Amino acid sequence: MTAGGRDAQVNRGQQSGASSRSQARRSELIATGRKLFANTSYDALSMDDIASHAGVAKGLIYYYFKSKRGYYLAIVEDSVSELVTLASSDPGLPRAVRVQRTVEAYLRFAQENESAYRTIINGGVGFDTQVQAIRDAVRQGLVLTLAEGAYGTQDIPAIAKLALLGWLSSVEWLTLEWLGHQELALEIPRDLLVRMLRHTLDTIEEFAPECPSPPPDPDWRPVTGREPADDGQAADANTNTGQGVDTDTAQGPGARPEDS
Repeated sequence: MTAGGRDAQVNRGQQSGASSRSQARRSELIATGRKLFANTSYDALSMDDIASHAGVAKGLIYYYFKSKRGYYLAIVEDSVSELVTLASSDPGLPRAVRVQRTVEAYLRFAQENESAYRTIINGGVGFDTQVQAIRDAVRQGLVLTLAEGAYGTQDIPAIAKLALLGWLSSVEWLTLEWLGHQELALEIPRDLLVRMLRHTLDTIEEFAPECPSPPPDPDWRPVTGREPADDGQAADANTNTGQGVDTDTAQGPGARPEDS
């Protein structure tokens, strides 16, 4: 190798190392911002506050994100990416278990990232087209995740997508209301939403017979908050082991229990 070739290789290695360090620092700043904005509104934090909590010069944040809004959008995008990842449960699980875990992951994310969640659902600060675009993308991602969980495919007709989007809209506003009070344990709105999804899937089958509703599990009992103490504990244990919802859907879409 010529001296020029060796120099070029060294330069590429140095650039790669610098890029990795830069990406790591950017990720650290986003992680710090997520903690700060988790339950604090956009307007309540100044760039000086953010820099102080991050232990960096304010100029470094501007270097990576150009502005406070750019920084906040990066945090929202990172949060959304995590939400879709959490909702996409292990594909090896029975389909109905994946649906339940999708709903639970959604609620837990909203609970742990309330301010960011409200920003995503309400469309940002004022009429923020970029935040709304992020929101629309996460909706589409979640609808495809639900379709995969219910039908084993993301290729579903327009009427099915529309119905699932309608259900997801009810999820968003129910979640906002629940966050505002949190008088109910997470398992209750989770199972309420799963039950509502069951009705949505049944309706989809009526309008699109090629999307048969997965058969219900006759042994499933939702957590309603009205169970006697022992029964409630058993219900929690049942749902936590992934047996709470329509486990017969492991048979695949369209399968029906044999007649007795």
